[in-house]
Amino acid sequence: MSHTRFIVQVLQKISFFRAYKGTRLWRQFTKHLAIGLALVLLYTGFSSCSMPFKQNDISISEAATTIVPPLSTQGSQIVDANGSVVLLRGVNWFGMELNTHAPNGLWVRDYKDMLAQIKSLGYNVIRFPYSIQALRSSDISSVDFSIGANKDFQDKTPLEIMDLVIKEAQRQGLLILLDNHRLNDQEISELWYDDQFTESDWINTWTMLAKRYKNQANVIGADLKNEPHGRASWGTGNSATDWRLAAERAGNRILNVNPNWLILVEGVEKNVPGQKLSGYLWGSNLEGVRKYPVRLKVSGKLVYSPHEYGGSDLSWFLDSTFPKNLSQRWETAFNYIASQGIAPIWIGEFGGYDVDSTSKEGIWQQEFVNYINKKQLSFTYWCWNPNSQGTGGILQDDWESINTDKQKLLSKLLR
Repeated sequence: MSHTRFIVQVLQKISFFRAYKGTRLWRQFTKHLAIGLALVLLYTGFSSCSMPFKQNDISISEAATTIVPPLSTQGSQIVDANGSVVLLRGVNWFGMELNTHAPNGLWVRDYKDMLAQIKSLGYNVIRFPYSIQALRSSDISSVDFSIGANKDFQDKTPLEIMDLVIKEAQRQGLLILLDNHRLNDQEISELWYDDQFTESDWINTWTMLAKRYKNQANVIGADLKNEPHGRASWGTGNSATDWRLAAERAGNRILNVNPNWLILVEGVEKNVPGQKLSGYLWGSNLEGVRKYPVRLKVSGKLVYSPHEYGGSDLSWFLDSTFPKNLSQRWETAFNYIASQGIAPIWIGEFGGYDVDSTSKEGIWQQEFVNYINKKQLSFTYWCWNPNSQGTGGILQDDWESINTDKQKLLSKLLR
């Protein structure tokens, strides 16, 4: 561990514990602060004499603090305004897309504490889901003001709450990726429109957000539509179902308003002419990019973003070659895009309950983390929340304790 990284980690912990000022936890922390700082000085003093600093000693989590938006792409890489290659390492914090119309967990903690903890663990970006219905609403729920927290949110609309979370994230050095997770606040639609919301509603919501956050530097992009599936197709030319064409329409409209944003395009489930693999999950099939890439009018802004999950009943989990069959599957499904220098890959979601080395889901998660590390891909883990059915989260059910097994696994990517 370099002495620079050591200091950064100490400062991150100080920032996190300050959120508990006045509590027993704060008193315990400050009791030992002088000793800790003395040790830091001793450590860094010794290190500076015995271990000369090298530029390549800077870790990914340290480098995250120097990311300078806006971000762009060069081949398979994402770069910042200085041309430095960056890796986005983050979490999904959901709730704004649900009928609560606000990030979850605020019945337990203050949103500033939540952001501070995310930052303290080494993440640099939050994928922030929303629904069109939520942003058009004036009400929120499941925020407990009686605990003396989240006072900023009182009498605020969901859109104003989004403003506050984004500004606080910027203050704490966190980037934000906006994610149109749902149209309504009840379910994930197959397409980018449904019986309640039109394509125009979808695009107009995005252009509104692009204008609203044009000068908010830490908002780095738009994940256009969460997990197209069912009737969604790619490369069929049917304007009613071809997700690739819809992504072009929305992406170009957004870039007309805000040319600084990254445009993230997820895959589909099926309906891709000539696809090589069968049996995809929602949003994970990017085989169509081979013949039908997304065409944006502003270059250097396109990122493809598959989702990846496990399951004991999936055909590739039941294959006799599992888990050796996984890396080739991932290459065929999406990573050929990065391997061939077409565009960067950002894993928008992956996760699950098990991270052990015996269960199939645990083996799959370990294999996928190693793959992300080897291929140097950006990711946002699903999820921060413990109340995600089917996956759980990095937080435990008390909304404060960390699932140490998950964090230990993900820490391979945060070094």
